[in-house]
Amino acid sequence: MIPYGRQDISEADSAAVLEVLHSDWLTQGPMGARFEAALAHYVDAPHAVVVSNATAALHLTYLALGMGPGKLVWTTPNTFVATANAALYCGAGIDFVDIDPQSYCLSMDALEAKLMRTHQSGGQLPDLVATVHFAGQSCDMQKLFALGQQYGFRIVEDASHAIGADADGGKVGHCRYSDTCIFSFHPVKIITTGEGGAISTRDATLAQRLGELRSHGITRDQNRMVGSSEGAWYYQQIDLGYNYRLTDLQSALGLSQLQRIDPFIVRRRALAARYDQMLAALPLVLPWQHGDGQSAFHLYPVTLKLEQVPQGRAAVFEALRKAGIGVNVHYIPVHLQPYYQELGFKRGDYPQAEAYYEAALTLPLFASMTDSQQDEVVSALSVILNGAKA
Repeated sequence: MIPYGRQDISEADSAAVLEVLHSDWLTQGPMGARFEAALAHYVDAPHAVVVSNATAALHLTYLALGMGPGKLVWTTPNTFVATANAALYCGAGIDFVDIDPQSYCLSMDALEAKLMRTHQSGGQLPDLVATVHFAGQSCDMQKLFALGQQYGFRIVEDASHAIGADADGGKVGHCRYSDTCIFSFHPVKIITTGEGGAISTRDATLAQRLGELRSHGITRDQNRMVGSSEGAWYYQQIDLGYNYRLTDLQSALGLSQLQRIDPFIVRRRALAARYDQMLAALPLVLPWQHGDGQSAFHLYPVTLKLEQVPQGRAAVFEALRKAGIGVNVHYIPVHLQPYYQELGFKRGDYPQAEAYYEAALTLPLFASMTDSQQDEVVSALSVILNGAKA
């Protein structure tokens, strides 16, 4: 089975982890700070905070930005459930904004219209908007920033798909148009720490609070304590935090992986360009790319032109899986999940996200994918879409 995504672990990666295994620190040692410094440098942000996974990164970010009871987060329905769930973890409310039919990211036109309607009706405006750089392509951050300035909301970039992407004159994560940016290091993502995540920000005070919330709300900084320190052993809990730390083993793997991120991105873009060429004649809508940036291509999502594919998406999916092609679907719109339907969301609320989902198919794409594996994917898909048996 050719998977839709997989990690690429080198001898150098293994050696980096082994070195930590033989060191004095398996966790809470020096590797986390080294990984943070390298990440911050790569994305050109002053601060990065590494955590146990991207869901934890979202949760801590929403908390640090003041989300809680009475607050409201808006996000896109075309995302993994964690982007929305993290608001509920904080006790905040959640709502959604439909997607752009070309990029499949949060629609700035739909957002602006919803903000205007909500303002005019006296409804509750969002305290925070979490946008998702779907499949590796940045949404329109400058437009989002302008709307944030106008309507007074904070901005979080969920860039779980997009480390290494280029937008707004730099790497996604520089946070010139947001409060924070979230990354994921799950094994199917562009670089991996096994599980893991990170938060970049330009705000030193926010970075400090994120670091404290990551580790039980504890500080050893005398300047942050109530009263005086009692000695070198002393610490204080100054907030209700969590154990969302990343181990030194994982940080060492991430630091090693980061040394190869540029070749990974180059290969992903080359594979995407190759797909573009080989799939052009099939009844598919291929990923659209904005002219002002370059996707990191965590995913290569296509949509079937269903009027030309009478067997339907489910049959195509199953035939590809039977042929050894590990296709997937990203994403089931969050508002269609039973939990969210119990909160009052319903089918028909976000028609663009629903239409995209009905036809979506994610084709295999990963940095170590060979041309022959890609040829196999295209061949199987061509046979199936042309109506023959694979």
